[in-house]
Parts: sequence; C-alpha cells; structure tokens
Amino acid sequence: MRVIFLEDVKGKGKKGEIKEVPSGYAQNFLIKKKLAKEATKQAVGELRGKQKSEEKHAEELLGEAKALKVQLDKEETRVVFMEKVGPDGRTFGSITAKKIAEELQKQYGLKVDKRYIHLDKPIRAIGLIEVSVKLHKEIDGQIKLNIKNAEE
Repeated sequence: MRVIFLEDVKGKGKKGEIKEVPSGYAQNFLIKKKLAKEATKQAVGELRGKQKSEEKHAEELLGEAKALKVQLDKEETRVVFMEKVGPDGRTFGSITAKKIAEELQKQYGLKVDKRYIHLDKPIRAIGLIEVSVKLHKEIDGQIKLNIKNAEE
C-alpha cells in the first residue's frame, strides 16, 4: 500500500515522503495513529501543491533577507545611540539586542528580530561598533552602531 507520511517515522520514512509499506502495517499502525495517509491521486496532488507553496514561501523569505542585508550594508545605515557616559568612559545604561532592534526600526524602518542579533554581552562603550545578525539561515549581516555621548 502506498502512503504519504504525515510525520517522521523512524526507519520507515520522513514527513512528506510517499512510500510503499505493507498494507496491514499501514492500516493498523500508520493511518490509525495519523502518522500517514493513503496516497490517492488527490492526496498526492495536494502534497505537491503544498510543497510548491512552501518552496515559494522559502524563496520569498530568502529574497527579503537579501534585500535587508543590502540595506544594512549601506554606509549611511548606521544606528545612532545617544547615551550618558560616566567619567570612566562607559555608558550608564547598556545597549541590548532589544534596544538595537527598536532603534533600527525607528530610525530606518528595518525590522530585525532581536533574537537573531548576536551580542556576547550588552554594549557599554562609546564609538563605532559592528554587531552581527542572522537574517536567514543562509545570510548573515552586520548592523553598524554609532554610540555617542549625549552630553557632547
């Protein structure tokens, strides 16, 4: 019996695969537990359509990430922070990934998820700093920051 796997089944098949399995196994285990469904012409057509739409969606996400990287790579795209600085040259507040994402949205209208901005520790120094960001599983970018003393 030909079935379409709805979930990964160890040793048998991965989600979305169409395979031939013994009919007793298919009816009594796979279909009963909703791990697979029978591979009728309609079900196979649905699967193909779903796979095409997923591929198209993935391509759109990749295109958006590439466009965002182009914006971030421009020299004029530099996020400016005005922070109060103590006598030792360190800022009173620290600059976190959340703050960077908010300022990038506010200053340039670019939306980056704060979870993908890589900071080893919050930034407490003034000057020009570049921070890496994961825009897509295949694309990394750099966010340029300019941290200035608010009292100057």
